[in-house]
Amino acid sequence: MKFKLVFLPPQGDRSREMAAQLADEVPEANVVVAETQEDAKREIVDAQAAFGTLKPDVLREAKQLAWLQAPAAAPTAGYYTPELIAHPVVVTNLRGIFNDRIPAHIMAYVLHFARGLHIYAPQQREGVWRPHGEESVVYLPRATALIVGVGNIGAETARLCAAFGMRVIGVDARRTDAPEGVSALHPAEALDSLLPEADFVILTIPHTPSTEGLFNAERFARMKRTAFFVNIGRGMTTKLDALNDALRSGTIAGAGIDVYEIEPLPKEHPLWTAPNAILTPHVADRGPDLDPARVAVITENARRFAAGQPLMNVVDKASWF
Repeated sequence: MKFKLVFLPPQGDRSREMAAQLADEVPEANVVVAETQEDAKREIVDAQAAFGTLKPDVLREAKQLAWLQAPAAAPTAGYYTPELIAHPVVVTNLRGIFNDRIPAHIMAYVLHFARGLHIYAPQQREGVWRPHGEESVVYLPRATALIVGVGNIGAETARLCAAFGMRVIGVDARRTDAPEGVSALHPAEALDSLLPEADFVILTIPHTPSTEGLFNAERFARMKRTAFFVNIGRGMTTKLDALNDALRSGTIAGAGIDVYEIEPLPKEHPLWTAPNAILTPHVADRGPDLDPARVAVITENARRFAAGQPLMNVVDKASWF
């Protein structure tokens, strides 16, 4: 089946190249790059598919749209508008393309805390030689990691944690089968009862209506005082002020954070100077060959769409993932 696919604005640096590659690899697709919102309104009228962010005023012009490829694994807040949720268009995302990089970033946090580097880094800056005892070490073969969200990234993180000898438990809103490395998988409702067991609480969940503000003062209070918190999912899942308070009060032992409720994190925010906090500026996804990975997913879905086959990575629009 031949179909029209519109690349929606705003365009990234390589959108034209990606569009040309898609057109070459899927000859059934008539690929059009809309440079402006006015172009998008005109081109979407007879399009069966689109890639990018579909604004409500553009969606209203769509007469034949059946498939929308989201531009990210977990699009930012506001992507799933009420109009898009109500529309019959099938939305797919890019989940799975970060499995070879984000888990490594998570493990960098885990190993940093496990070996006491959060203690020795400040000493280095002060020129202080002060070896610490066993209290500075989390012995991973006796430690428990609680992974909140056992999707592709969470599952790979579980495998890596288990390779270091950790006991890994998980909670997930959808998944019921425990992947490699996970000793027990629980429904999302079990989170509060599991928090006191964990030495590392690792968030890989997307921002959805049910996860917004999930980690607040009450949940930090359920964690061990010796436990560490890691968030590389979405910043809106964690209340920054509550995290800052938990670090400064000793409610938790430390935190590795790559995503924030406010981005960029304001220079004056107290989290910058909170004790035992490692802050990276939303870079856990960095690494080579990301654009080819994006194109591979879009291309495979375009082939499936042309053949009338089920699409990859279909989203529950009402849940945003």
